[in-house]
Amino acid sequence: MEPRLSLVTLGVADLQRAVAFYEGVLGWKVAQHPPGVAFFDLGGLVFGLFAHADLARDMGVVAPGTRDSYEGFSLAHNLRSAQEVDALFSHLERHGATIVKPPQKAEWGGYSGYFADPDGHAWEVAYNPYWSVGADGRVSLQPPA
Repeated sequence: MEPRLSLVTLGVADLQRAVAFYEGVLGWKVAQHPPGVAFFDLGGLVFGLFAHADLARDMGVVAPGTRDSYEGFSLAHNLRSAQEVDALFSHLERHGATIVKPPQKAEWGGYSGYFADPDGHAWEVAYNPYWSVGADGRVSLQPPA
């Protein structure tokens, strides 16, 4: 796995309130705002806000407060194809990583799965056909040319 972080997503109780804070208080500007999620372009890192219940459902995990539960965020590593996602998951499985949700076609049009690090921190590995990943690993919110 290349040493980079593509996307940091925080689960939030109220998406509109959270967007208002990041725009109004921090001065960040939403770059994309499809239904239920907001993305900010942080110059090579994408920062996302996603409602708690929706993020938990996307990860395929149970509600907060129970063992192996959703904890309010996910880290993500974006790749250039679904095949790269599958290859990385094969590598992760061979090395004993905990697979939280095997890669699959996502309802938003991409392909993704989740694994957990030894401390239980969830990582999404995704191919997003609406974004591009440069040769240097930087993610762009622009589709591939």
